[in-house]
Amino acid sequence: MAKVLILGANSAIAREVANILASKGHTLYLASRNVERLRRFAQHLETKYGAEVFTGEFDATAYASHPLFFKKVLEEMGEVDWVLLAFGYLGDHERAVSDFSEARKILEINLMGAVSVLSVIAPYMEGRGRGVIAGISSIAGDRGRADNYVYGSAKGGLTVYLSGLRQRLFRKGVKVLTVKPGFVDTPMTSGLDLPKRLVSKPEKVAQDIVKAMERGKDVLHTPLYWWFIATAIRCIPEFVFKRMKFKR
Repeated sequence: MAKVLILGANSAIAREVANILASKGHTLYLASRNVERLRRFAQHLETKYGAEVFTGEFDATAYASHPLFFKKVLEEMGEVDWVLLAFGYLGDHERAVSDFSEARKILEINLMGAVSVLSVIAPYMEGRGRGVIAGISSIAGDRGRADNYVYGSAKGGLTVYLSGLRQRLFRKGVKVLTVKPGFVDTPMTSGLDLPKRLVSKPEKVAQDIVKAMERGKDVLHTPLYWWFIATAIRCIPEFVFKRMKFKR
């Protein structure tokens, strides 16, 4: 059984992943800003599955706290086998294009927070010579679109970062998984005008993530049909793409 650290564990997808892992007998460390909510969720997992669950406070943008945070995780759990980065912030794109404070928040949470904490975790994994690191990016990072290019650029940066980290750690025996969900029915996307046929449930995405981590995959598009959609979008010539409008 693995010892799994989930960062951003209050997110809808992360909670579904935690349910699956707890049901399989894995030990969990749930981390997020809202610790009280985490503790209630941890009690649920312990009661329902008999799982061993730890909780701790984690703030993606409190960069200086990340080394001490991970040290605390190791002290409490002993070791870490798998890590899932599930935190994120969609933000207000209309505000972000003219208000740098909002753009900065989107970039810092989605990209800089991940780079900061993985700068602490990756050397630990590298030293052990095994383990899995998974980060939830997005197909929004594959190509800039007028209605979400700030968020997309943050996720695009995360995708490239995870790709480089994967190449660096491959020969050390550490797997790095990039998760690229499409539209998911979560509080983050509530209120958006999304095509209903393309919106997935968090449970489905979580199942795919767990399977991909178990199998040591490199990149996961979830559900699978998003691979075809993303591939088609990437192939559109720029002179055509710039004239297109996408429904979000």
